[in-house]
Amino acid sequence: MPVLLLDRDGVINHDSADFIKSADEFVPIDGSVAAIVRAHELGWQVFVATNQSGLGRKLFDEFTLAQMHEKLITLVEEAGGEISGIAFCPHLPDAGCECRKPRVGLLTEIERNFGVVLEGEPFVGDSLRDLETAIAFGCQPILVRTGKGKETEARLISEPTLLGALKVPVYDNLASFVATLN
Repeated sequence: MPVLLLDRDGVINHDSADFIKSADEFVPIDGSVAAIVRAHELGWQVFVATNQSGLGRKLFDEFTLAQMHEKLITLVEEAGGEISGIAFCPHLPDAGCECRKPRVGLLTEIERNFGVVLEGEPFVGDSLRDLETAIAFGCQPILVRTGKGKETEARLISEPTLLGALKVPVYDNLASFVATLN
């Protein structure tokens, strides 16, 4: 069964410079829940890999993060889809952990905990660190223009060697990428 990896903030839900700190602030981007459902209907296992430094910053606790993820899972399930798993990094950017993207610990955790192979699978993100994680793990990096995606795309255009010679496919949003899956 193929695997679809997704970043969370800016890909599935609206992002905020002030962080998403509660289930009420967790607001899906138009079409993202339906896109996850569609991927599931097509036979894809969907996993989320997300940096959540708001935990390390003490902006919210693990219970609140679980409420946010439960909201996402419920929205997807009520629409007929499934999220197979969520992995998150709770650390601050300077913690030096192995799980914070662009390091690959979250993907290693997903492989280990769910018995899937992620090499070659698409990883949809909106930031440079998402793309770097995908490349470092051997996944197919996909950029969406939601969240920080437009800024990331502009940076890739202005610095064409940023990711080496690799040309990253760019889509308007998660739904437009999922529409290409079969």
